[in-house]
Amino acid sequence: MKRRDFLKTSGLASLAGLSVTRGAQAAGDDVMKIGLVGCGGRARGALLDRLSAKDNVKVVAICDAFEENAKSAAEAFRASDYADNMAFSDDEVFWGFDAYKKVIDLCDQALIVTTPAFRPVHYRYAVEQGKHVFMEKPCAVDAPSYRSFVESNKIADEKGLVVVVGYQRHYEPQYQQLIEKIADGVIGDVMYTRVYWNGDGIWERRRMAGDTEMMYQLRNWYHFNWLCGDGIVEQHCHNIDIANWIHSKGDFMGPLGHPVKCNAMGGRQTRRFPFFKDSGYRYDHYVCEFTFADGSQMFSQCKHMANTWSNVSEHVYGTKGEGGPGFLVDRQGKELWRIDNNDPKNQVPGPYQYEHHCQAKWIREGVKHNDGWFAANSSMTSVLGRMAACSGQEITWDDAVNNGRAEFPLESVTSWDQVPPVLPDTEPPVQPAEGEKIYENSVPMPGQWKWNA
Repeated sequence: MKRRDFLKTSGLASLAGLSVTRGAQAAGDDVMKIGLVGCGGRARGALLDRLSAKDNVKVVAICDAFEENAKSAAEAFRASDYADNMAFSDDEVFWGFDAYKKVIDLCDQALIVTTPAFRPVHYRYAVEQGKHVFMEKPCAVDAPSYRSFVESNKIADEKGLVVVVGYQRHYEPQYQQLIEKIADGVIGDVMYTRVYWNGDGIWERRRMAGDTEMMYQLRNWYHFNWLCGDGIVEQHCHNIDIANWIHSKGDFMGPLGHPVKCNAMGGRQTRRFPFFKDSGYRYDHYVCEFTFADGSQMFSQCKHMANTWSNVSEHVYGTKGEGGPGFLVDRQGKELWRIDNNDPKNQVPGPYQYEHHCQAKWIREGVKHNDGWFAANSSMTSVLGRMAACSGQEITWDDAVNNGRAEFPLESVTSWDQVPPVLPDTEPPVQPAEGEKIYENSVPMPGQWKWNA
């Protein structure tokens, strides 16, 4: 979808009184049936954001891989301000690795907010069943899951489904208008972008009594690349997505919709044993140089290191000027454009809510919309950066997409007793404390790790 086409469909009108069209698949009335796949913190937030649209919806089923997560979420939702929207019985609270099918079968719109590696599997089932989808980012953790996601996008388009992905910056006026001004040539040709997600770090969850190795890794999924893609994919993909948007000037499907190659560096300086125990095998920093088909470049940084420079931002530099979300200046610093925050059209709900409000409106009005195309490319761009850094090789987009290794098992995960693709060291360099594990032998080593193994 091109930038201007997106803008035409992204205006928020009152949702009160809108009737469900054929696209909502609600049986004979205007109630839209919502199903929640995943019951973690972000999933619970996504459902409440969806309900904030205040159209006529009922939550008919929820699920999680973990029984305790599903049951605690059900209790929390029934005690929330949206208790009247909860229409699921105890028999419609599901858990297990196939529970997503039970939820999707019952709903009109699926909210897929699961561990990243599972999303392509859940997305494929949802669109095959003809369900509208909201899904969190990223959309892929490796090349095979990216290819699967692209095929699912085709199915969604063929069925006229509305797909929204949680790259919420696309629903912020300061970003929307920035891209529009760049497309209009306000700063000339784009030469390069700089994007950052540098912070202290994220949560860690300890082992629980009775956990299998699969249980532990899924509880602590952010620390295992096969489940989250590493921080560059799970988190920094937001900023990388903005750079793709800028370079393409909103033509998401055009030749500048993603870079054509990448070289990168990364490593694991602080998040390693003995400083962190039981903390997986991911890197704690990445620095990438992406090149686009027109020769323009994106310079990318992300890290999780305490007591270091923190910055989450995006910057663009053109032949006539530079800027970022909400402003542009010329080479002398003279203002070329600044968003008018007093303009009523710029006063929308927060982006986490607004993306759901827009999707509700599009479903009810029968508007075609699919974020999945740019979301897939932005996720794969992040995967490309990880592959280049971990291998120490310059890698082209085509090689990465067509030949990149699988991190997530192609047969998915079906049992808590299943052996994960990454296991603790059998002969750790240092003896850990009782109950702790070390994964140092699985950390990718540049010059040794094979991106296309």
